[in-house]
Amino acid sequence: MHLPFRRSFAALTALALVSGCAVGPTYKPLTPAELKVPTTFTAQTPRTLGEADISRWWDSFGDPLLGDLVRRGLAANLDIAQAGARLRQARATLRQARADLFPTITASGAVSRTIGQDSTTSTISTGGAGGTGVTTVTRGGDVTIYRGNFDAAYEADLFGGIRRSIEQARANAQSSEAQLHNTQLSIASEIALAYVSARLAQAQVQVAEETLNAQDETLDIVGWRVKAGLVSSLDLEQSRVLRAQTAASIPTFRTNYVSAVNSLAVLLGEAPGAVTDEVDAFKDVPVAPVAIAAAIPADVIQRRPDVSAAERTAAAQTAGIGVAEAQLYPALRLSGSFGGSGTSVGDVFSTAIGSLLGSLSAPIFQGGRLRAQVDAQRGAAAASLAAYRQTVLVALQEVENALTALSAAEQREQQQIAADEASRAALIYAESQYRAGLIDFQTLLESQRSRLSARNSRVSARADRATATVQLYKALGGGWENAPIPETVSAAARAPATERP
Repeated sequence: MHLPFRRSFAALTALALVSGCAVGPTYKPLTPAELKVPTTFTAQTPRTLGEADISRWWDSFGDPLLGDLVRRGLAANLDIAQAGARLRQARATLRQARADLFPTITASGAVSRTIGQDSTTSTISTGGAGGTGVTTVTRGGDVTIYRGNFDAAYEADLFGGIRRSIEQARANAQSSEAQLHNTQLSIASEIALAYVSARLAQAQVQVAEETLNAQDETLDIVGWRVKAGLVSSLDLEQSRVLRAQTAASIPTFRTNYVSAVNSLAVLLGEAPGAVTDEVDAFKDVPVAPVAIAAAIPADVIQRRPDVSAAERTAAAQTAGIGVAEAQLYPALRLSGSFGGSGTSVGDVFSTAIGSLLGSLSAPIFQGGRLRAQVDAQRGAAAASLAAYRQTVLVALQEVENALTALSAAEQREQQQIAADEASRAALIYAESQYRAGLIDFQTLLESQRSRLSARNSRVSARADRATATVQLYKALGGGWENAPIPETVSAAARAPATERP
């Protein structure tokens, strides 16, 4: 008697493949024109703009330690680990949503034995496509009875609510993946910026210490001239003031250095101070590369992961409208059961019976709750679409600003190089003329102040150019393409989010 059930069960399973209409709007990506993406950027083009690979832009600075720190950060940063765990969660949610397309089947079994008036029973239950057979064995006055049954349930996706939920889960998983890439891009940039800050602080300390040595020599000369009665003590005190001001700046620079190095350690997933020994050896501020990958706005929008994340979120919210609208329509639910018992294995199946039931339910009165849910979801979709458009505009703004900042940094560095060379020559002349008594001490002090300021400005301008270059690379969306997959994304969850059931 199990054959009719098998046929019914086959019919139930076949319904899993039946697709009705899918309610709700079908998401369509906006075109560049609809997003107001221009054909070119309007900012002044930096002189270094050219052709270069931006997927590993940190290597273009020619500093092996910088490259090593970025690669280690991409592998161990805890923000990236969190983003990877969120991606794993989103992909698991997608697999759960896909499972709703198929029937659920459970199997259970029981064993009981009667000895005289006493009875003992044991039960075995399993899930899956198989079941436990039923057999009865009799020995004298003892009777052993085996029972087993299948249960199956299925909800037909008549109006596409399940398919819309899969579409929503898939888009959310893709958004989580893009957010992971955006985190990787941001961490690479933060490591580079912290490294530049550390090298700048080192350079400022070096400038201050070298200036102190020169000011000590000046102080000795002024002291000798005061003893000789050639100048007043006012010159000596002014020289001491300038030296003290220079010395006072050193603790600030060293504090900046420690702060930057500790930031590097945390970005690498380490405790503060973990990389201090590696960075302590003095190096100049990294030289910005001579070529930066040029790009048109449409390429930037396509490459930037934050834009991709916003677009996928908009797609997920649009699919959510269909999920909400499906609740307004009838739902067809099917259930089946098959079971039997007997005194032998053959009897279990020959006496087995099965049933297949269907039920249709539809919302009659919900007080407007379901309609309100649809309207709320439409509002969420509209908000996410506006957020997507805003993300695109902000991305374009960041590139425009970064291009302008880099161009200005390049020009400023050139001028500061010239100012530094001029201040050096002016100080040499001033010192020789002061020794000869041709100028007063105030003029020498001004030359010393100008020299210190020019040297600091030159190293700062070099750091500003490096910083502007990093920010442009970040704005262009480079640096995540070759980043390693976080360990928090398990091997089982690494299937592409675009997989379809």
